[in-house]
Amino acid sequence: MRISIGHVSRYVYSEPTKYSILALRLTPPSFQGQRVVEWRVSAPGIDAVKPFRDGFGNMVHLTSCTEEHYESLIIAKGVVETEDRAGVVRGFSDPAPIRVYRRQTAKTAVTDEIRALCRAAGAKLDIRGMHNLMHAVRDAVEYRIGATNAHTTAAEALRDGEGVCQDHAHVFIAAARALNVPARYVSGYFLSGADEPSDANHAWAEVWLEGLGWVGFDPANRICPTEKYVRLASGLDATCAAPIRGSRRGIANEELDVIVEVQQQSSQQQ
Repeated sequence: MRISIGHVSRYVYSEPTKYSILALRLTPPSFQGQRVVEWRVSAPGIDAVKPFRDGFGNMVHLTSCTEEHYESLIIAKGVVETEDRAGVVRGFSDPAPIRVYRRQTAKTAVTDEIRALCRAAGAKLDIRGMHNLMHAVRDAVEYRIGATNAHTTAAEALRDGEGVCQDHAHVFIAAARALNVPARYVSGYFLSGADEPSDANHAWAEVWLEGLGWVGFDPANRICPTEKYVRLASGLDATCAAPIRGSRRGIANEELDVIVEVQQQSSQQQ
């Protein structure tokens, strides 16, 4: 399947900002089951610094603006070819040791409630156990836009019983790590319909299972990633895999507009 993606982020400041810097993880990797056909990222100052790969294998562009400005516009677009690999990830270059992904973070800290979720789900260190855990997470956390924010932890989402794909991924990761299973967070795109464009910024999780390697699980949709998923970046949690992170100098208020369109290419377009 060929998937066309357009991702536009526009930061608007209420007062002129004299300095801003952004780290962009907006370039999807190529590996077995995912091939980047064409891709381009544009942003202020992006050509001034050579891109690099971080400690999790993600391509990172650093951009900065040292002149007075009222907005920052970032555009990523391209075409990615995908195949259904039943969630199994092969050929992706991640230099981080597997043991690193057992490490808890502030957003994926293990609590008694998360351990109880593992027990109730019958979660075990195998593929069936992880499927059970995926469904248990989705049963425990209802999908509700606006119920959480970028700083919500796995424990908070589980306590409140509602959240979005980021929260489902964090709860699943925390539960997997409670079982001593290495787990990582993945940001990317999801094609929800083959015929219509979809607003599809998405997140899911992957765990390391003996004999299989890394396997993806999407609790929000109760499935392992298929050819409708495009992987963007990964890390210990959403902070490590955020498509855009940055800082600026000044006291101006900031507004962010994001437009993401994901659509299957027709045979004519190909």
